[in-house]
Amino acid sequence: MTGTTLTDRALLRISGEETRSFLQGLLTRDVLTLKEGEPRWTAMLTPQGKALFDFILWADGDDVLVDCEATQAGALAKRLTLYRLRRKVTIAPEDALAVHWAPHAEGKPLDPRLSALGHRWLAEPDSGDAAPAFRAHRLALGVFEGVSELGQDQLLWLETNAEELNGVDYDKGCYVGQENTARMHYRNKVNRRLVAVPLAYADEKRQKAVLSDLGLSIELRRVEDLNPAILPDWLANAVAEPAAE
Repeated sequence: MTGTTLTDRALLRISGEETRSFLQGLLTRDVLTLKEGEPRWTAMLTPQGKALFDFILWADGDDVLVDCEATQAGALAKRLTLYRLRRKVTIAPEDALAVHWAPHAEGKPLDPRLSALGHRWLAEPDSGDAAPAFRAHRLALGVFEGVSELGQDQLLWLETNAEELNGVDYDKGCYVGQENTARMHYRNKVNRRLVAVPLAYADEKRQKAVLSDLGLSIELRRVEDLNPAILPDWLANAVAEPAAE
């Protein structure tokens, strides 16, 4: 790997005196307590609790930087603008910075979803492209992101393993999709999980995407049908917990 830039990511800068309160009512993670150097993975949901956009938040002083899928940056900015109304908030591309990744980078923040994903930070872009390496590493760990893997208005947020990957706060107050998300959590009603399985074990009826280059099938499977032997440890442990109670 000759560079660390994730060329498939883009940044939006959200600024203005109402930035934090504006985002607080929209996103699954607490934005009011967001600190510099401590990124958070979050999402915008439908009122029914289904994923629309997932992204990572970074504090930059009073501003918030949104680390999102490059192909969806415009659509995300448009969706945020729809909710802005008359709030004193500005939403604009941040082109001076890029998202960077490396498996090991001393002094840089760990990916907020799973420490095994490696280190992630913001800086000026370099001439390399770490996106293919990170994609392979991320999917080997069973972590999904973006429209091609999560879809839009298709999967409930908790079905994407958002709770286990630090993508939801249950004590932050209301946000779009909060009611159904909280109900699923407190009633332990997450009956299906998004998983990556080897193509040899693929089930076309449950398939959401085929990643031929990596030999993987992304599928939404019922929890009782999951084979722990083909799950990453973090997910195998999570789905086994209810049965142990």
